[in-house]
Amino acid sequence: MRIAAIKQLVSDYSLEELRKAEEDLMEERNPSIDLGPDEVGDQLTHTIAAIQILEEVENGVDEKTALRNFTQRVRNSIN
Repeated sequence: MRIAAIKQLVSDYSLEELRKAEEDLMEERNPSIDLGPDEVGDQLTHTIAAIQILEEVENGVDEKTALRNFTQRVRNSIN
């Protein structure tokens, strides 16, 4: 997981574009947006992260806090 890749997706694409890219990846299709040079599994992780962050932003959370919330959830799931 690369935080820089997640930030890039959040800044470059809409929630709808990211959801479509997630669907494309899950159906083993090439997404219509550029998800970077990472492997498909990492692309999916970054896309899901960006979706969760943008959903929080839509609910009034600032982007930096939403990113911090996501990374905290990942850390908690690992521990």
